[in-house]
Amino acid sequence: MGARTLAPVRILVVDDDPGDVLMIEEALATSDVEKVIDVVADGQEAMEFLRREGRHGDAQRPDVILLDLNMPRMDGRQVLGEVKGDEDLRTIPIVVLTTSNADTDIISSYTLQANAYVTKPIDLDDFNDVVHRIDEFFGRVVVLPKRG
Repeated sequence: MGARTLAPVRILVVDDDPGDVLMIEEALATSDVEKVIDVVADGQEAMEFLRREGRHGDAQRPDVILLDLNMPRMDGRQVLGEVKGDEDLRTIPIVVLTTSNADTDIISSYTLQANAYVTKPIDLDDFNDVVHRIDEFFGRVVVLPKRG
């Protein structure tokens, strides 16, 4: 019996690379954790989604955010700062899922209160495994805050 039995876990994927988004979606689709996936292409759109602005007026609050760091307009570090600085949004867990394994990116992400930092594997099987583990952890193991 998992921590989540009532509703599917809602995952917001914030990534500007369509290939990575497709791989994330495919990896999530092959797990048996019930979920709803929303995708936005950059940090600015992520903030509009989270604040239900513009075309995202009917957006549902995610239970967890998978966040890429390096994106145009507004990068993942800026999103982390905005979300964790927002009284209403700061309780949403954020997993940084990025190609960077630079110590400065890791330290800055945790300083900005990322809940986890995961480097995207190059190998497809390893990539799928990592996404499955994140999905399993947040979909079955972790107790998430109730959506307000």
